[in-house]
Amino acid sequence: MAIDFTPLFRTGFVRRAKLTDNWQTDSATIQRRVLAGLLKKGAATEYGKKHGFSDILNARDPEEAFARMVPTVEFEDIRESVLRMIRGEKDVLWTGRCRDYAQSSGTSGGKSKFIPVTADSLRHNHYAGGADSVAFYLRLVPESRIFSGKGFILGGSFSNTLGFDHPGVNVGDLSATLINKINPLANLVRIPDKKTALMTDWMEKLPRLVEKAAFANVTNISGVPSWFLTVIKRICEFRSVEKISDVWPNLEVFFHGGISFEPYREEYRRLTDPSKMHFLETYNASEGFFAVQNDLDDHSMLLLADRGIFYEFIPMDGSDPTPVPLRDVKPGKVYELVITSCNGLWRYRLGDTVTVTQTNPVKIRIAGRTKSFINAFGEELMENNAETALAEACKETGGMIRNYTAAPLFASGERKGHHQWLIEWDAPPKDLDNFAEILDRKLRTVNSDYDAKRSHSIFLDRLEVITAQSGLFDKWLKTVGNLKLGGQRKVPRLSNDRHIIDALLALNG
Repeated sequence: MAIDFTPLFRTGFVRRAKLTDNWQTDSATIQRRVLAGLLKKGAATEYGKKHGFSDILNARDPEEAFARMVPTVEFEDIRESVLRMIRGEKDVLWTGRCRDYAQSSGTSGGKSKFIPVTADSLRHNHYAGGADSVAFYLRLVPESRIFSGKGFILGGSFSNTLGFDHPGVNVGDLSATLINKINPLANLVRIPDKKTALMTDWMEKLPRLVEKAAFANVTNISGVPSWFLTVIKRICEFRSVEKISDVWPNLEVFFHGGISFEPYREEYRRLTDPSKMHFLETYNASEGFFAVQNDLDDHSMLLLADRGIFYEFIPMDGSDPTPVPLRDVKPGKVYELVITSCNGLWRYRLGDTVTVTQTNPVKIRIAGRTKSFINAFGEELMENNAETALAEACKETGGMIRNYTAAPLFASGERKGHHQWLIEWDAPPKDLDNFAEILDRKLRTVNSDYDAKRSHSIFLDRLEVITAQSGLFDKWLKTVGNLKLGGQRKVPRLSNDRHIIDALLALNG
């Protein structure tokens, strides 16, 4: 029987989780301290000198001065600065030289982003967030034996679309940097080995992963739900079993993130042992580790207030586009997230939207992307609406989705405008039209604007669902340079025009 080291580590992790309890009453003070620390370190950089960080630090209200003197930016505003950093310049956006960059999918045009991953961001944010995830889990599950076996971490590689290599600089998936830089002692409690984990060619990597994991004692897994499901099913085939719990009887938790878990939740429940399996969501993007689920019965996540990031929130209700600090957010409202971080991103607009579910402490759910929605007919369909409705439709029909995108199809002839959904299936429903009917009904339930436009089909016809060929989305991602197998791939889910879906339909034949 495997030795269980969990009791040895539990006390330290639970103590770490308890330290976050002061976020209930003191998160505003903590955030002011975080901002001061960032400004102090950033004052010596080119960006800090340009925007007067020293003056901001000495202002009566540094938060107000920061918002007034430093503009919000998107990646295109700082692309040239980041490329200079990659070429070796120091003290540009953050102090010193940065040698690691996370390639993140860019716009639908395929222009990737390269996010600095500094030593400070690894220490104070990414690895700290990972430790928080384990800490919250051990606090929630006292009977856990998570350290009686190994963790299976599924990540990407250092392949990139940059077009040039600079000596000593790594550009690729964030997960590759996290694996590459992790304390070597962690390799004793995780699989696969570092060489396998960083393999570039997934045609070679996938069978190696199966071989490494098929007979291991895995207690926990971490990664993106869609790709981990592919690996799990391959392992089940390799071992000739129906459930992964027959391969890994001690599997107890999946730390998941990158995409919504809802369309995959039922399939994971089917493949695992429900008597011991837990699912914990994390919000760990290329730009930073932002939030962790800290209640198994509440799918919202605790915003990490003291992990090297200062947060601002832009209200999405159209009332006032001025960003507000964490202390001023309101429960129930949707905001665009703006971050200032120890990786040199200053008032950076992520493009992600979150719903604040509570304050003191602040907890959030990911609502979608600022540029991922459909509002062609006044329906204001957001990504979180789509994910919820898809999960319900899959649950009722037995369908299992691998990837999807949706866009408006405007009126022509006698057909009114409607939404067109292109779905690649892991397991298609028996009746595609019935699935479309259920999906349409669920969307009407979760979105009152969509329901109003669908009423009696006066303004909007029922949606249609088209089946995508197997591998279609990967094929399309290759054509736009955004293929990130095993990483946090960002297939645009909802589009307000037809550029993406038309390109996919052309490839679909």
